[in-house]
Amino acid sequence: MSQTTASLLFELGTEELPPGALDRLSDALASGIVEGLDQAGISHGRVRALGAPRRLAVHIDEVAVTQPDRAFERRGPAVAVAFDEHNNPTRAAEGFARSNQVSVEALERLETSEGAWLVYRGVDTGQATADLLPAIIQRALDALPIPKRMRWGDQSTEFVRPVHWVVALMDDAVVPMEIFGVASDRQSRGHRFHHPDPVTIARADDYEQALYRAHVVVDRHERREQIREAVRGEGERLGGRAVMDDDLLDEVTALVEWPVVLSGSFDETFLRVPPEALISSMQGHQRYFPVRDADGQLLARFITIANIESRDPARVIAGNERVIRPRLADAAFFWDLDRKKPLSDRLDGLEQVIFQKSLGSLADKSRRVAGIARAYAERFDTDPDTAAHAATLSRADLLTEMVGEFPELQGVMGRYYAREQNESPRVADALDEIYRPRFSGDAIAGSPLGQLLAVAERADTLMGIFAIGKAPTGAKDPFALRRAAVGLIRTLIEGEHAINLAGLLREAAAWQPETLDAEGHVDEVVGFCLDRMRAMALEADYAPELFEAVRSALAPTDIEPLDFQRRLEACRAFASLSAAGSLAAANKRIRNILRKAGDTGDAPVDPALLREPAERDLHEAVQSHTAPVQDLIERSAYTEALARLAELRAPVDRFFDDVMVMADDDAVRHNRLALLGALQSLFLAIADVSALPEPG
Repeated sequence: MSQTTASLLFELGTEELPPGALDRLSDALASGIVEGLDQAGISHGRVRALGAPRRLAVHIDEVAVTQPDRAFERRGPAVAVAFDEHNNPTRAAEGFARSNQVSVEALERLETSEGAWLVYRGVDTGQATADLLPAIIQRALDALPIPKRMRWGDQSTEFVRPVHWVVALMDDAVVPMEIFGVASDRQSRGHRFHHPDPVTIARADDYEQALYRAHVVVDRHERREQIREAVRGEGERLGGRAVMDDDLLDEVTALVEWPVVLSGSFDETFLRVPPEALISSMQGHQRYFPVRDADGQLLARFITIANIESRDPARVIAGNERVIRPRLADAAFFWDLDRKKPLSDRLDGLEQVIFQKSLGSLADKSRRVAGIARAYAERFDTDPDTAAHAATLSRADLLTEMVGEFPELQGVMGRYYAREQNESPRVADALDEIYRPRFSGDAIAGSPLGQLLAVAERADTLMGIFAIGKAPTGAKDPFALRRAAVGLIRTLIEGEHAINLAGLLREAAAWQPETLDAEGHVDEVVGFCLDRMRAMALEADYAPELFEAVRSALAPTDIEPLDFQRRLEACRAFASLSAAGSLAAANKRIRNILRKAGDTGDAPVDPALLREPAERDLHEAVQSHTAPVQDLIERSAYTEALARLAELRAPVDRFFDDVMVMADDDAVRHNRLALLGALQSLFLAIADVSALPEPG
């Protein structure tokens, strides 16, 4: 151990951890330990969160070996209370001194605006980091996001899985502690089969190499990359490209300590089944990576990652092939069976499936979506009857065997079955597109009909769930309403549909059960959607002031997401202009002047009352810009409109330099206020630029 700093290693050895929780637990443990070090004032360097199926580990460089000394100040009684009229210490002073184990003479005085006080100033000597670590680590472990803890043996303690060993080192020294009844030492464990013997960790910095020699890749990011590259390379060797879903890659990474790539094949007759079904079977049931050829067609091959280097790989591959066959056979059976019954014949069954007890069945929901879709069909260049028909069919595939087995194929299988049953390609594709975007980063529906259904579906869900009082609270969002709102907004913006949000939601509200006051929740849902738009804008690197500039210029009933986005883009372009800061400040000044004057500024300007050259120039500039700017606004050319308004900087600056707005003459004063009101209205027709930052 060096004199001032040391590398810290903490490893908790367990039974196999839940694969879906490994990354979360590993990161949380590292964050918790770092938080504890920071709270104790212990400096440190790079932090690495490590982990494998049977271990959580944290490695931190350059951890200070001692806590720094910390000066402190304790305030005691007021001097007026601490001493009597003869300047002798009172019981209050003596008691305060005694509590700090010093004499009254050792106390100091603190002069404040409220009077003088006795204070004791001292220094807390820092403790050794090794002495503080047990409590820091235990607190970090106690705070891990573990939804359900378990007990084992005769232990009263609980953790996500039984704990078998603890390694705690600072450089080469063991940090004594007991975690879940296990004493710390330097003995780790290697691969369960390749290296079952203990692994001695001589120094904290030797940890990763020591485990690597014991067939454990403990760096989960390195292990993930190894798997990704191995799968990619194997896919190329097989003459195609491996399908690597990120979630599957994460799960496989959390399942193996020593990744070994293997590949196998299956009967090509299964390729008659829709590839999505085969892929779901391979990924979901077996955690295999499918392979596509150069044209994107599924090959009768798969790739898997083993956790052991077998002496007989062919036997392992044969076992994998044997296991996958019945799974693919099930998918083929479902495909053949489902096609015997048209989607339209399944609609009656939707009456028996509850969507939500206060909102009725899935059939009720389909009818609501159909009604909304029919009302807005022409706005999406779609035939109303076609829209209503597609909406009615949109949930029929939920009653198929395939979707029952693979819920993630909802919509996808609807598209295949609709095509098999001679529905139009537009309708068939829309049955899949209604669910897009399915996740963050997913594309919106590609067709106008699909976009219409996606919007109608989400509008119905939002209004219905809000109407029954189940709006999201905090982090809880069981109906995924935040995702629904984002999907609705994205579809309207990216699909370039000029749809009034409040109007759409009122239409959706009208289709809700009569027992609910859905109409009364429209404003609430509009606000909810605006919050999502704000979050989306921030994620897209729009400054908060830009969003507020647009939002404050529009009434909630006037919100059109597409129009809002265009205004937002215009504000960002305007903010980059040299005139922006000055005009933002001018608009803020105008707003304050009109408010203080109690004048709305909406009266007509009388040119005869314009006395100063600067106000005549400004009036002329406003007049000359009004018509072209309004024309640009009508065409939603907001960027060009604000660029034209930026030309007003010079006459606006001269006006405020040369003109006294609050003139003594009432008529002149009101005329000048009217001129400022006309100027402000030009900007407010696009955005409230007064919300933008002023020049620094």
